[in-house]
Amino acid sequence: MNTIAIVATVLLAVLGMELFAWWAHKYIMHGWGWGWHRDHHEPHDNTFEKNDLYAVTFGTIVFFLFLYGYYRSEFVWWLAFGITLYGLIYTIVHDGLVHQRYFRWVPKRGYAKRLVQAHKLHHATVGKQGGVSFGFVFARDPARLKEELKRQRESGEAIVRESAGA
Repeated sequence: MNTIAIVATVLLAVLGMELFAWWAHKYIMHGWGWGWHRDHHEPHDNTFEKNDLYAVTFGTIVFFLFLYGYYRSEFVWWLAFGITLYGLIYTIVHDGLVHQRYFRWVPKRGYAKRLVQAHKLHHATVGKQGGVSFGFVFARDPARLKEELKRQRESGEAIVRESAGA
């Protein structure tokens, strides 16, 4: 593969992973996979969550993509690299910045603040029904997310915590 094809593959993998992450979060983690994801939405003092099993599962899949790519397909290897890059971004943004599992920093402005606000609004619902902001890297305007939460609460689609301001 030439350099342009490699860069395009990696970038498309990262962007594609944000779409996949949104879909998997909304329809698997808040659907039939809620059993692993539930503790991520509940207060606890544990270092690890059942939700971390998703990272282990997806990481195992990517390991086999790397293995296949190494022996059979350079394209698949670079695809796996892009997926891994997304996983690194996710870990820093979601686990590090938003949930402060690795470091303590609360952004006061800019896109980092918007990411934190959007994900906190995702956690504003009780249970797996309803919710907003299922992606991890691209965050919608928090004011619009609050409006959506308010609509969900009024329609009975979701139970929204009072502290959410919706």
